Amino acid sequence: MALKALGFDADDTLWHNESIFRLTHDRFVALLGDHAEADHVEETLFAAEKRNLAFYGYGVKGFTLSMIETAHQICGDDLPPRAVREILDFGREMLTHPAECLPGVRPVLERLAPDFALILITKGDLFDQERKLAQSGLGELFDAVEIVSEKTADTYLSAFARHGAGPEAALMTGNSLKSDVIPALDAGAWGVHIPYHVTWAMEMAEEPADHPRYRRLPQIDHLPALIEGLG
Repeated sequence: MALKALGFDADDTLWHNESIFRLTHDRFVALLGDHAEADHVEETLFAAEKRNLAFYGYGVKGFTLSMIETAHQICGDDLPPRAVREILDFGREMLTHPAECLPGVRPVLERLAPDFALILITKGDLFDQERKLAQSGLGELFDAVEIVSEKTADTYLSAFARHGAGPEAALMTGNSLKSDVIPALDAGAWGVHIPYHVTWAMEMAEEPADHPRYRRLPQIDHLPALIEGLG
């Protein structure tokens, strides 16, 4: 079946995101440097993030709350109010950080938009994702935007049924094997992995290298040629 719809992840596929989280992560570890070794802070923070996903979901706000929880867990009643204020400042800075598109993104979308339905499928905080999309200037190129709490095979089945001819005629592109590629393949779509230079541990997964509908590209400007070849 010919391709009709192209799905795109947002964070670390269209614009930088994880590098901002990593910078804040390092600042947080340094903030607690007088209270605990860096490895202990990192392990405690990751455990809090993993535990809190079910309560706060993905995004800056949940990350900020996890940092505060981690600081209290490590420092107890000795946690200085100044540290809490600094953590809240970290979160606000992340929420106001400009959305910086990755190289080649806009030309690729402009090239593909006349021939396919382009669908942005991203997870995270609704307000923050809408902000980044508006700042990126890419919104006009998409036929539909889906901001979801989690990405599963059902997510892609529903999105490609609403905005295309179903997953068999769709292709999903993203930086995360766990969220963008594997569930799209499970739904019956094509899955294209374009790795970002840093990946959050929660998004790690084994590469489905033997799947007939899986492809890996070094950067997004290789995508039009791949799609042409598939067609």
